[in-house]
Amino acid sequence: MLAVHDDMITGSGTKLPGGHGMGTATSYPTPSTVSASGASGTASGTPLAACAVQRLRLNNFRNYDSLALDLSAQVVVLSGANGAGKTNLLEALSFLSPGRGLRRARLRDVLRQDAPSADELARDSANGWAVAATVQGTGGAVSLGSSLATTESGTDRRVARQDGQAMAPAGLAQVIGVQWLTPQMDRLFLEGPSSRRRFLDRLVLGLDPEHGRRVGAYERSLRERAKLLAGGVGDPTWLAALEARMAADGVAVAAARREAVAQLQQQLSGASGCFPRAGLAIEGRLEGWLEDYPAVEVESRFTELLQSNRRRDAQHGSTGDGPHRSDLSVRHLGKNTPAAQCSTGEQKALLIAVMLANAKAEAGRRGAAPILLLDEVAAHLDGERRAALFAEILALGGQAWLSGTDRDLFEPLSGQAQFVAVDRGRVIVDG
Repeated sequence: MLAVHDDMITGSGTKLPGGHGMGTATSYPTPSTVSASGASGTASGTPLAACAVQRLRLNNFRNYDSLALDLSAQVVVLSGANGAGKTNLLEALSFLSPGRGLRRARLRDVLRQDAPSADELARDSANGWAVAATVQGTGGAVSLGSSLATTESGTDRRVARQDGQAMAPAGLAQVIGVQWLTPQMDRLFLEGPSSRRRFLDRLVLGLDPEHGRRVGAYERSLRERAKLLAGGVGDPTWLAALEARMAADGVAVAAARREAVAQLQQQLSGASGCFPRAGLAIEGRLEGWLEDYPAVEVESRFTELLQSNRRRDAQHGSTGDGPHRSDLSVRHLGKNTPAAQCSTGEQKALLIAVMLANAKAEAGRRGAAPILLLDEVAAHLDGERRAALFAEILALGGQAWLSGTDRDLFEPLSGQAQFVAVDRGRVIVDG
């Protein structure tokens, strides 16, 4: 499957024959130019605005019964023993963006273990977990929130708010950007394509906030098509309308990925310093077609491919081709080596290089760098690369949250960061 969860979808639109809901008309991403000179300003030289969480409030979230944390720094360092709740704080912040958060957990699993039962939650949504934050963005301070609620049928759902008004979680991407690296991502280049697609789609979302809606619409069509094919070939009229919509969204997804990879490569080509130069490529049938044909023709080709593969896909129970099969290829250009064949340390450095490139590209688009959530990243870097990472973060101009068990690793940030000690669901701001 693709990489963005359904809670990133917004909007409604026309109906397929028989009442099948479809998304709104697809728009293709347009090429853009991003300055490769760094993140100290926009392409026109205008200084970047700060983007930072100034106040964070939690309720019934993981090991936090409640939390009130006020902040005033560009860099926030969370230190404490394993299991203290550092990653939980980062996860809470990740819910200020679309998707399932940095752990990709079920909504119910985020609820504090001794929190009210499902029945109590159904009776009063205040019993669910909640994240609320005051965030400084490009347009000034804004209040954002995410919380757990239930539908009338008892299904868990996520509710997002901006300045007290309910909104689709996908809309959060229009307000601020949030990116993260976690220890679980260390095997990104060794795992299957789905993890890399998920990583890439998160990067694309920062450069194209509509990407989540397109991916979600494509995934829904993908599932609906599989259901229609499950009992045989399915109704041709329904399938034709569904596949046309699926092709439009699928080509838009592929085009957005290609555009994002081009922007990231531009940033990576101009990078220097301790982190290796990375070469990126998106591999997939639609992405390959887009190299040679206009998007409208690729859309027609994909529609024809889906139609010709109906029987085969019905037999296999899945759609054999499309952007849900694409993969992100990464190479260490200095060694001309695939990332999967590099050392563990080199893979980590490549991952950081790509993340920093994305943050700079997003800063150029949005006018403010995304909030970075770096979980246990410093512990896996040597002193030189650790210092380089700190310097890159400070130059970027956005807010970064770093976690680690060893506070001493972050000593070079003294006087430039706010240090927060975390201990079993409690926090102490000590600098």
